[in-house]
Amino acid sequence: MATITAHATTAHATTAHVTTGQNESRTAALRPLAIDVAVPLATYYVAHSALGLGLVASLALGSAVPAVRTAAALLRERRVNGLALLMLLVNTVGIALSAVAGDPRLMLAKDGATTGVIGVSVMVSALVGRPLMTAGLRPFIVKGRAARAAAWDRLAAGDARFARRERLFSLIWGGALLAECVAKVAGAYTVPVETMVWLGTVILLAAIGLGVLAGNAVAGRMADQVIAEAE
Repeated sequence: MATITAHATTAHATTAHVTTGQNESRTAALRPLAIDVAVPLATYYVAHSALGLGLVASLALGSAVPAVRTAAALLRERRVNGLALLMLLVNTVGIALSAVAGDPRLMLAKDGATTGVIGVSVMVSALVGRPLMTAGLRPFIVKGRAARAAAWDRLAAGDARFARRERLFSLIWGGALLAECVAKVAGAYTVPVETMVWLGTVILLAAIGLGVLAGNAVAGRMADQVIAEAE
């Protein structure tokens, strides 16, 4: 009886631990996009649409977070934060384009192209075996624990299923952002400008929601694998 109780307790603890890992992975799935992509984009939209600032000023404000994170990564960790650097470069190009363009439809299309460039870059990084989203996802699954870090490294190096999921996580988010780009660029030239101003935000939120739903499922399975491997 004591043996049965002990096994039941162990099974319950293991189930609870895995469930915790799944919940933690949901947050982890969002962090890289939230910090390096969503925050700069939200800053731009608030500054430009809500506060009425010019395109150049709004893009400059949106560049602040990725600029700080890129510099911090270089100074503190001696490495480049891929997503933050990409967002900084995209905003810089956007500033240059805004300085020479005056067509409102082109400006709306540019908003979509911004996330499109990010989406394509994230997808390409996954296809060549260096998924950009891993840099943000790994720390929040590993959580600074040596056993989990070693487990991640073993799985990434020798488990084909884990490697596929790692690539798939970036492909999902890259695909969601690319879909947002296509929809917004198409809308910029087919929908009235006044409608597209607010519809563009709806499209962006829908793309992020799609990425959350699909990305969380993959991240949860990766967290389960790492936890099981570590134990």
